[in-house]
Amino acid sequence: MLRLDQIKKNRGLLNEIDWDMTPEEAVRLYLEWGNNWARGNYVIRSKADVSHYFVVDTWGKVPKIYLIRRNSEEARELAEINMPEDLKKRFLDSIGHHRGVYSIEGEVKTWLKTQLNPAN
Repeated sequence: MLRLDQIKKNRGLLNEIDWDMTPEEAVRLYLEWGNNWARGNYVIRSKADVSHYFVVDTWGKVPKIYLIRRNSEEARELAEINMPEDLKKRFLDSIGHHRGVYSIEGEVKTWLKTQLNPAN
């Protein structure tokens, strides 16, 4: 799995990240091809169509951020990223400590973008 610093140095991968992709949208696009006409301009035409996006997974003992590479055949975790303790606590509080897979937004998204900024 890639580390945060490896992602940061990989300009090609950074440019591929869809910061607005949600887990729900990825499922709709890649697994429910029949619904693709309903929203947006992006249509999956083949397994060559790929998205890279981040999610927060809270199924484990501690929440983790994952970089996902998804096409119509699979979703592969490319990186596992730990959040700072204070961010983890605030995130878990914001979701009522429920288990699941969440899109990155708000403070988590801001923190991650800051970490991946080449100037840092």
